Amino acid sequence: MITVPRLIAAGIAPTQAKVFAGPLAAACEQYEINTPVRIAAFLAQTAHESAGFSKLEEDLYYRAPERVRQIFPVTVPTMRDAATLIRNGQKLANRVYAGKNGNGDEASGDGWKYRGRGLLQLSGRANYAAATRSPARDYEAHPEAVAEPVDACLTSAWFWASTRCNDLADNSDIDGVTRRVNGPAMAGADDRRNRFRESLTAFLAA
Repeated sequence: MITVPRLIAAGIAPTQAKVFAGPLAAACEQYEINTPVRIAAFLAQTAHESAGFSKLEEDLYYRAPERVRQIFPVTVPTMRDAATLIRNGQKLANRVYAGKNGNGDEASGDGWKYRGRGLLQLSGRANYAAATRSPARDYEAHPEAVAEPVDACLTSAWFWASTRCNDLADNSDIDGVTRRVNGPAMAGADDRRNRFRESLTAFLAA
């Protein structure tokens, strides 16, 4: 069902469509993302999170302290703090992701090591370890592998299945899926809805 022409019709650039069609088809088959509405919902979320399959690794490089404060208001509480974290993605990641999702403290370096990767930006040591058990690939030991196309697709489909997103997709509850993927912030909700409609049209076509 997932082919290069259908991915292009769903809004994926031809270069990315050619790279990802095979890995996506295999991962979706493994995790029962196997109807037009499920595939469309999955593509809507993964394409949004990865900028159309072009960004498979979070860099956290920001030039403006105001932007750092806007995105991480709790973990970066002052402009003075934010000014020390610009233009240094590793330092920022270790600060804002410390103690979250199984990560150690700031000094552990886990924030950077287990930063967002893959089509759904898998993040946190605990999630990397959990993803390892299902695809039988050691992502905790080799987190950089999640930024490779095959593993980006596998881990994203694993996360999708483990959070029961198919159930929401079956009801076309795209906002519900967005909450599971992105949390209460619902970032990019309009774009995700638009991508869902475009993808569904592509996969319902004969």
